[in-house]
Amino acid sequence: MSTLKPASWSYAEDFVPEPEVIEQARARGLAFEAATPVGTGAGATLRLLTAAIGAKHVIEVGTGAGTSGLWLLAGMPQDGVLTTIDISPEHQKAAREAYVAAGYPTQRTRVISGRATDVLPRMTDGAYDMVLIDADKASYPAYVEHGIRLLRSGGVLALDNMLWHDKVADPAARDSDTTTLRDLGKSLRDNDDLLPALLPVSDGLFIAVKR
Repeated sequence: MSTLKPASWSYAEDFVPEPEVIEQARARGLAFEAATPVGTGAGATLRLLTAAIGAKHVIEVGTGAGTSGLWLLAGMPQDGVLTTIDISPEHQKAAREAYVAAGYPTQRTRVISGRATDVLPRMTDGAYDMVLIDADKASYPAYVEHGIRLLRSGGVLALDNMLWHDKVADPAARDSDTTTLRDLGKSLRDNDDLLPALLPVSDGLFIAVKR
């Protein structure tokens, strides 16, 4: 590998400037103990994907302080609605404030408090254009199972942290979260119902189109 590769990755990660309102949401998210914001490179990719498919109906598992939600909304059409699920009222309060600061009317977001494993089963099959998962790693397999069900044909599944601090690529790393993400990535790669890719942006963004 070229010795310049890390520099190139760093350059690409920050190539798209982060809007000020998203920077502010990121700062709030970093102050939370368990709501690490999506990286700038992954955020820009999510914005691009929602714009590319004209995503009007998006589900996000893991609201955080609203960083990823702002990137998603920025790529969605003006009549698009983001449904975001989080168990923490504190996170959701911060996210609502971020959406307001960015100028999004309340009808553009549906913020649901609760465990995603309880909320997702109540969602309609095939009704969503995109599903983003960025929450507790142990539950990723359960979230993904629902996410695939909820996507329409041609919809996009996105999972953040799929390189997990560079541990997924290290065979010696066998902690529970790393093993869960590594095994999940491989199973999704081999799923005939998906067209997958693993992008080395931020902490690793897995994306797939549902056939």
